[in-house]
Formats: sequence, structure tokens, C-alpha cells
Amino acid sequence: MFPFSRRVSDDGRTVVWASIVCLAAALGANAQNGVKSGPQSGEKVPGPFHPLNINGEYAGKKNCLYCANGANPVAVVFARELTPEVSKLIKQLDAATVKNSGASMGSYAVFLSDSEKLQAELKALAEKAPLKKLILSIDNPAGPKEYAIAKDAAVTVLLYRDTTVSSNFAYSRASDLSESAITKIVGDVSKIVK
Repeated sequence: MFPFSRRVSDDGRTVVWASIVCLAAALGANAQNGVKSGPQSGEKVPGPFHPLNINGEYAGKKNCLYCANGANPVAVVFARELTPEVSKLIKQLDAATVKNSGASMGSYAVFLSDSEKLQAELKALAEKAPLKKLILSIDNPAGPKEYAIAKDAAVTVLLYRDTTVSSNFAYSRASDLSESAITKIVGDVSKIVK
């Protein structure tokens, strides 16, 4: 017989059930947001790739945003579609980039999609927000191969400096990008600009 099969008092059952509920909640949170996507904390950012830039100096052209930022602190978002949550994150990262312009911070978002209407939606976002620093871009649905963006990741966010990832956030659904998740991501910008 297993030790757990012994008769347990009501208090003991409460402790066991409370432990099971806590464990299930923790595993559920990890399963929801625990998608492994892109280079992880402490790993090097793989390097150059050339998405189509929607706004900024090279709007309408393919340009290497990794190259443009060099060793500076950078926030990069890889997303599959433009949702209200992704739009909100982009606006807040743009504001953080403006705030930390003295640290030469850069930021960009790469949409992994072949949707024909996406380009117009991104242009509208850039103008309506208006985005001051963050560059919007589009790449193929698989994304840059070396970056290993997971197929089941709706959103992957990398914060890096000196081409080394400081923070990695990945979400299987854009709706998992809650208010608290956005606050955590933007809060972690302090780790790359100090």
C-alpha cells in the first residue's frame, strides 16, 4: 500500500486538497503562459533578419531591425495577429522606448503573417497611436528560422541588451496578454536600460 492510502483526518484531507489545488493552479498558469518560444534569458539573440518595415525611416522596405539597434537595449514583440492586447502592449513599449531614449533604447514588433490586410492595419496603428519610436514590421508566418518562434506562440516578447536576452515572455493566446502581463513586461524594461 502507498503511504497516501492511510486513513487521514478531516484536517489532513484539507491540507492534501489545498496542496493539490495550489499545484493545479500553478501548473495551469504555466501551461497557459509557459510556451517556450524564442531565445531564452541568458541566451544570445540569433542575429540579422530583414522584415518589411511598415513605419519609420525604412517604411515600405525590408530592413534589419536587429542591425539597426546593435548592442542597445531592445524590446521586440513577435505576434501572429494585431489584437487589442498586442496593440496595447505595443503602445506601452513605444512609450517606454521614448522614456528611455537617453539609453538609446530601441523597440520593434514583427508580425508573423501573410495576411494581405495586415499591412494596412499596422499603418493605421502607427498613425493613430501615434508610434514615435517602435517600428512595426511583417515577416513570413514561420518567422526568422534562427529565432525559433514557436508555432503555438501567439505572442513572444524579448527584452535584450548587448544581444543577450534578459527577459522572455511567451503566450499561446493573445488574450493571455492580460493587463498584469503587460505591466510585468514593461516593468522589466528597467532591467535592460540600467
